Amino acid sequence: MTDSTLPSASSAVQPLSTFQDMQLPSMLNAAITRLGYTVPTEIQLLSLPPARKGQDVLGTAATGSGKTVAFLLPLIEKLLSSRATPRRTRALVLAPTRELAAQIEEVALELCKSTPLRVTSIFGGVGQSPQAAALRAGTEIVIATPGRLLDHIGQGNAQFGGLEVLVLDEADRMLDLGFLPDIRRILKVLPSQRQTLLFSATMPDDILKLARDFQHNPVRVGVKHGGKPASRITELAYAVSSEMKVDLVAGLLAAPDVDQALVFTRTKHRANRVAEKLEKAGISAQRIHGNRSQTARTEALEGFKSGKYRVLVATDIAARGIDVPALGHVINFDVPVSAEDYVHRAGRTARAGLSGTAITLFSRDEEDGLRSIERFTGKPIERATLAGFDYSAKPSEGLEIPLRDRLAAHRAQRNGGQGGGQRGGGQGGSQGHARPASAQQGQGRSGQGSAGQRQQSSGQARPADNARFSTVAPAPGEGRSGGNRGGGPRRGGSGGGRR
Repeated sequence: MTDSTLPSASSAVQPLSTFQDMQLPSMLNAAITRLGYTVPTEIQLLSLPPARKGQDVLGTAATGSGKTVAFLLPLIEKLLSSRATPRRTRALVLAPTRELAAQIEEVALELCKSTPLRVTSIFGGVGQSPQAAALRAGTEIVIATPGRLLDHIGQGNAQFGGLEVLVLDEADRMLDLGFLPDIRRILKVLPSQRQTLLFSATMPDDILKLARDFQHNPVRVGVKHGGKPASRITELAYAVSSEMKVDLVAGLLAAPDVDQALVFTRTKHRANRVAEKLEKAGISAQRIHGNRSQTARTEALEGFKSGKYRVLVATDIAARGIDVPALGHVINFDVPVSAEDYVHRAGRTARAGLSGTAITLFSRDEEDGLRSIERFTGKPIERATLAGFDYSAKPSEGLEIPLRDRLAAHRAQRNGGQGGGQRGGGQGGSQGHARPASAQQGQGRSGQGSAGQRQQSSGQARPADNARFSTVAPAPGEGRSGGNRGGGPRRGGSGGGRR
């Protein structure tokens, strides 16, 4: 399926003035005024007219361009403007990560503050009981990650007979994470007569196929294919050995114009180690990834937003939903596995019309990946060096702790300081641990079956944020947020591994 088979809205932005000129319901207009929204962004100008008419919309725009408001405004307007049986779920928003779901919920609560509409978020990492109670009591707007929502559907907590609007946000990421089967299962319990709004930062062919399968004559708005960072983002790349990357990050953070930075790593273990090393260097840092409890992730994110931490180290999947409007710098500690991930990472800065800088550190074996990104975005990334930095120096210790040592530490912690179990991934006491980052790109999905049996899927599988079980060991002192430590899969229970 190509763009030519989809209806398109005009790409020219009409000079529609302000939100107040849209004649929104009074309660929604009051919320817009209170939040200080004035002139709509480009994606809002393009998507709001067809969405407000009840048409399906396939919207594409860069991260940070206002997609959340673009789908929440017509959704809330529709619910306020039509009569329906109260205390029923009338709108469902699906998002790939907990953080993104929480971010959408925050905006929805603000927009619904003066309305009778109720909003509930459903995601893993927290207990299911409050979520089940909210669903059973009735809530008009549900914002959920697919895995945890399927848990509630299976338990009979969620009923969608009165659903009017479905939204798929970050659709490209949900497909990347292998959510398509889950989405299809959810769609089976939804009414076929509904409005479907699908938004994405990039538009690969798989998304266009998704639109054909899930939407009815969608109006296509935004850019047509691929994507590139916003023009307000300065892109720089620093050539440096893997062993010296942490030192270079510390050097970059010493610059007077760098206040805070969001640092992306390839794996959870690397996120832990980078944060630890920056702390040792006197730089306040925290990390956010799928093996941390939801409480720890929330504290890290809030601490970063408030300025308590100068650096937040994150994996790609956990970083979805990090929205810091004035964030000036994003640092790719590792070159992203895909060019689309680069666009998403860079889009964490230069939000809300501000400028920002996206920095990528690349070692010799990452040069091909960097060139692939340049081909995708259609422009070269300026090469830079940090004045006074000794690129030839050798660090006192490596970044990653060998897998054998990590497994031994986890066994000792679990067994009260005594070792035991067989060596090797997936045997005995090391159940659930993954291969080290040097042995895999991305995150592997654990296999299902008896304890100790784990299969690594080829390629980049669904990370632990959205998988039933984590395949990467938590950092010392951090347990998983619930889940089944036995062998077979288990649905239900608080904090079960599905996110």
